[in-house]
Amino acid sequence: MRIFLASAILMLLTALPAQPALAQEVKKTDPANPVAVMKTNHGDIEIELFSKAAPKTVANFIGLAEGTKEYKDIKTGKKTKGNFFDGVIFHRVIEGFMIQGGDPRGTGTGGPGYRFEDEINATALGLDSLKAVQKNGGAHRYLSIRSQRDFQRIILMPLFRTLGIRSQAELNSRKDKLQKKIDELTVKKVYENQGYVYSSNLKSHHPKRGVIAMANSGPNTNGSQFFINLVDTPHLTGKHTVFGKVIKGMSVVDKISGVPVGHGSKPKKEVQIISVRIKK
Repeated sequence: MRIFLASAILMLLTALPAQPALAQEVKKTDPANPVAVMKTNHGDIEIELFSKAAPKTVANFIGLAEGTKEYKDIKTGKKTKGNFFDGVIFHRVIEGFMIQGGDPRGTGTGGPGYRFEDEINATALGLDSLKAVQKNGGAHRYLSIRSQRDFQRIILMPLFRTLGIRSQAELNSRKDKLQKKIDELTVKKVYENQGYVYSSNLKSHHPKRGVIAMANSGPNTNGSQFFINLVDTPHLTGKHTVFGKVIKGMSVVDKISGVPVGHGSKPKKEVQIISVRIKK
């Protein structure tokens, strides 16, 4: 009886999801990098900003935080300056995934009134060496393809546009060439066919637990919204600019991740950013 009980307990323990690493202070990647202190109503979060890996993104974040960058006020529609993030909420919280903020509307639809380009080196992240379509016909897991329709939307249609295939007749006449192109596709090329443009001179970082990255609605649609990862998210590699990491206060991030949420994963009680300032 004891043997069966011990086996049952062992099976139960191995089936439980892995817990995140204990929160602790993390060393900076580069001593020269600036550190942003994000004060929230749940505690403070200190974030190292990767000024060399994502210079425009970091400059944008700092400019909005400290009130030196102009943006469009959502109430008046006029251009202004100010401490953009002060009072903004974390409008989307998904336990086991990420927490998202930076939207002055608090709905996921707002921003600073402008958009700017991604800063990602797909080659440095290894996306150029990952085959998009596996030998068994399945797609690489980063592409999140779960159906034939997904395959057509994510891989085939962008490829057709890139090759200038606009009709069934053109498709039939170039079938062999098309198959060769599909066999040669890398994850990087699939994303490029979707409109992502990559840099070759940046030292990009993977979207791991604790990083802060730009939220967007597709290629080159960055503004003010960002998210902080609760776990590693390899499927987001090459699609979001990672511009920093939490070096102190990850326990606060984890605390926020556990708040009760309602429709759209919005916290039932506001999780507010009181201020964001660069540590002097």
